[in-house]
Amino acid sequence: MDIIQVVGFALVATVLVLILKEQVPMMAFLLSLFAGIVIFLFLIGKISDVIDMLEQLADRSKVNMVFFQTVLKIIGIAYIAEFGAQVVRDAGQEAIASKIELAGKVLIIVLAIPIISVIVETIMKLMPV
Repeated sequence: MDIIQVVGFALVATVLVLILKEQVPMMAFLLSLFAGIVIFLFLIGKISDVIDMLEQLADRSKVNMVFFQTVLKIIGIAYIAEFGAQVVRDAGQEAIASKIELAGKVLIIVLAIPIISVIVETIMKLMPV
């Protein structure tokens, strides 16, 4: 199972980080960062499979691909912002992590504006005048 590999790798990395943290804190942080990147790279193939399947479903259901791509971008921003914030938080920089999260939220709102506009226009058309 894939999750057993991920958890096993993460547990080994965690033990090594805890051992190194006492002696060489910077190396412990780099190992933690490396472990996170390895796990992310392991998941890229799975993410790609999910995106392909969602694209097929969107194509079959005649969903406007612009909206579908926007939703995928929003999901991507959310995951990347969360990953970046957690890495920075692991380095002890809570204030910078909060700014990364804020930037992610603002970028998500910017991308969502066209979708929100279409929803509001549709609601306005359905309301009696």
